[in-house]
Order: sequence, then C-alpha cells, then structure tokens
Amino acid sequence: MVSPAAAACAAGLAVAAILPGPACGAEGVTGEPQVPLFVIEGDAVPKSLTGTKGDAARGRGIVANRHVGLCLLCHSGPFPEERLQGTIAPDLRGTGARLSEGQIRLRIVDSSRVSTYTIMPAYYRTEGLTRVAPAYRGKPILTAEQVEDVVAFLSSLRH
Repeated sequence: MVSPAAAACAAGLAVAAILPGPACGAEGVTGEPQVPLFVIEGDAVPKSLTGTKGDAARGRGIVANRHVGLCLLCHSGPFPEERLQGTIAPDLRGTGARLSEGQIRLRIVDSSRVSTYTIMPAYYRTEGLTRVAPAYRGKPILTAEQVEDVVAFLSSLRH
C-alpha cells in the first residue's frame, strides 16, 4: 500500500507534515505524528485539515482574540468592538472574495510558503522554525480544528 505522502510526491505535489520518517517537501520531518498531513498544491492547501468545514463564528472569535490568534496585532478587519487594530498587514475585509479557501488555509498553516519575507507566524507548521520557546516546540499555534474555523470565518468575509 502506498502512503498518502508517497502518492502526493509521485504526483509532484509538495507535502508538509509531521510524520515518522521523511516525506517529500517536508523539512526535518521526524518523530511521532503530531499534526495531520497536508498537501500544498500551487498556492493552496485545498483540502480541509480535519475533513470537515470549520465554524465561522468560532473562527471570528479566534481572529479577534488577542491571546489566541493575535491576528489583530497586524491586521484590521470588521471588528468594531476592537480598538487598536493593526495596520502593517492587509485588512481582512474581503478576504473571501480575494482568496479561495485553500489559499486562505495555506496562509494560516504556513504563510512563508507564499511570501518568504512574511512576519506572519506559521500557525500550523511545527518543523524548521526558529526562536520557538521550549514549551511550544513541536506544537502548532492553532489546532487543525481552529485553522478550519478561521478559514470558514475569513472565507465568509466577502465585502
């Protein structure tokens, strides 16, 4: 039986994951499985990390929460109740009109795959990172479910 990573590699797709043993396109992949496999196609992670759609209301809560997502540190958006929104990153309004779900997902999972010079953290990648506190090494900032919730919320922002 061919593993999903081997099948993706054979198809020429980039694979990123934390899996036992090496995988095509994944840097420093070792140890026990910690996060589900995701496949990058072009500028997107087209498939849900959980196999299901996220909850947009929970996603809004993650984006607006200054202790979880920290999105408003750099971004602004449709959050009239939040003061002091960021101005150094794109406004989140209209994200769903500009990007597909898969493109949004890749930007959350690992924005450095889109822009090498980004200051946005990799919310789901766990390997090949620098300056990570020991307590957080090998752990994603957001769970797969939280990533999908944020994708659902940002996809709903059409204006």
